[in-house]
Amino acid sequence: MEQEHILAYLLVAPALIILTLFIAYPFILGIWLSMTDKVVGQEGHFVGLQNFRNILQSQIFLQTVKNTFVYTGVATLLKLVFGLALALVLNHHFKFKRLVRASMLLPWIIPTVLSTLAWLWMFDATFSVFNWVLLKLGLVQRGLIWLGDPQLAMVSVILVNAWRGIPFFAISLLAGLQTISPDLYEAADIDGAGSLAKFWNITLPMLQPVLLVVLIFSVIVTFADFQVVYVLTRGGPSNSTHLFATLAYQVALASGRLGEGAAISLFMFPFLLLIVIFQLWYIRRER
Repeated sequence: MEQEHILAYLLVAPALIILTLFIAYPFILGIWLSMTDKVVGQEGHFVGLQNFRNILQSQIFLQTVKNTFVYTGVATLLKLVFGLALALVLNHHFKFKRLVRASMLLPWIIPTVLSTLAWLWMFDATFSVFNWVLLKLGLVQRGLIWLGDPQLAMVSVILVNAWRGIPFFAISLLAGLQTISPDLYEAADIDGAGSLAKFWNITLPMLQPVLLVVLIFSVIVTFADFQVVYVLTRGGPSNSTHLFATLAYQVALASGRLGEGAAISLFMFPFLLLIVIFQLWYIRRER
């Protein structure tokens, strides 16, 4: 029995070492840096919570908080609606279903930076494909400056994030749909239930466990997103698309203020913790 315990510790040790080196140590270092006035090339001094007080008085940071919640909320809602719709379609048998399912994964598989660069070209004010289509349809009189207008820039980054995340929602929910027994739908047909009634009373309740897990994962990933916004707008114009990650990068690495940048990044932790706690509480309550 003692040898089995030793073997168990040996098997778990590599994972613990990796978690310590790549998660625990950076997190602890970030906490320490956030309480110093560390600047690149200079020795930092302990300043307590001064960085946090300065950040809370910054209008740019307050705008970033608003941007992050809008970005996360709208993008997650779009991914949920279109991902669920796509999963419902793929749950039916039709010709070339496997080809459609495979091609649907492309936005999720393609490296984020590479696909976002393609979107950057499509949003270009001069060569925008979207502007060309809108002009040809007569919907606009002149091309839109997608990434130069604060409102349009936020819409643009949300659309790209949703485009990338919809396949993940669709595949995950499709797996959940395929676990639902057809007998339930047959019984509903006998009772005369329509499509909407079957979706509301059978499909949605049975999908709830999978749906909530996917939502938690999506909220965490979207809340901490960096690549899409940085490639498209770098937080502009006028800080209208800055998220926690992009602002922390700009302050810590671009400006060299490591202490303040670490403090900004740590602000994500309590927000994410509250969101996850609420969602887990909701799951347990429903059960």
